Amino acid sequence: MYTLAESRTNKTGQNSIIVNGEGSDLNKKDALKGRAKRKTITQIMMLRLIEVAQENGEPELEKSYWNTYYCQQNIVTADRRLYGKYCKNRFCTLCCSIRKAEMINKYYPVMREWKEPYFLTLTVKACNAYNLPRYIKKLIQGIQRITEKHRKRYQRGKGKKLVGVRSLECNFNPKKKTYNPHFHIITKDKYTAEVLLAEWLKLWTPKYTNRGGQKIKKITNLERGLVEIIKYGSKIFTEPDLKKREKETSTTKIYIKALDTILTAMKGKRIFDRFGFNLPKKTTKQKFSAKLLSNYNEWEYNSKTCDWENLATGELLSGYEMPSHLSALLTNNINNSIS
Repeated sequence: MYTLAESRTNKTGQNSIIVNGEGSDLNKKDALKGRAKRKTITQIMMLRLIEVAQENGEPELEKSYWNTYYCQQNIVTADRRLYGKYCKNRFCTLCCSIRKAEMINKYYPVMREWKEPYFLTLTVKACNAYNLPRYIKKLIQGIQRITEKHRKRYQRGKGKKLVGVRSLECNFNPKKKTYNPHFHIITKDKYTAEVLLAEWLKLWTPKYTNRGGQKIKKITNLERGLVEIIKYGSKIFTEPDLKKREKETSTTKIYIKALDTILTAMKGKRIFDRFGFNLPKKTTKQKFSAKLLSNYNEWEYNSKTCDWENLATGELLSGYEMPSHLSALLTNNINNSIS
């Protein structure tokens, strides 16, 4: 993450600023427009979530929403590099894009050595909003109990090691007003996937789950599968949905109160985790040196232009223009009535 320090004055009286990190490459125009798009989406969503948090009396969550609202609000550019402050919240689309890249770089080198990876979905029957926090807690405890059980068996020489990564997600059904928390898991081999599936059905019993709700399949594209489970765990509003064409997004709804319910239930929970293996230890720590800039440009995000404006000249940074169907979705299709 790249952070921005306070402005200072050097000995000559010229305004200067200290930045940390390497910054982002301004020459990557498509990436810059993608950043503007994510910033635009995030700000609109956060304002609606702030309203919900205020209505529900959730001051801590409201504060987190405001922090995300101001993520990358002010940035600095110098020598074709961009520097700014990140909120690091898991529901921020700007920060999630960075986190996704970091996690792929950490996990993919290890996982690509897996000869026969499998994709597994473990779920339980849907619940209402009141029971969602309890369900999520029980899901995490359940998968931990299963993996710990087999870890001990392996240590005693009575079984094979279960190896994989897991991600917790939650869907919302607007017709039934129910929530479906579930795990997406990538396992090292078919054996691990089949053991997890059998143990899961045994643990939850037919009262809470059934075989038809679970999915198991061999992975043909590991990197794509890893990207899928690294994405943040709510299907209320995701970037793939926004990439659809106008006809496909015209009927899409964003259930803002349901999203707040999911975020509240997942607060403080580990969404992504590994089991059965460790990542290689870093031999050297990455150092981000501080830089003193005296020749730079300051920019501030303007929600009306969906872009960062130069504070001195009014110039727009990315040239991003929000398409009409996305504007309509964010303006007209946010549903406030479902909780």
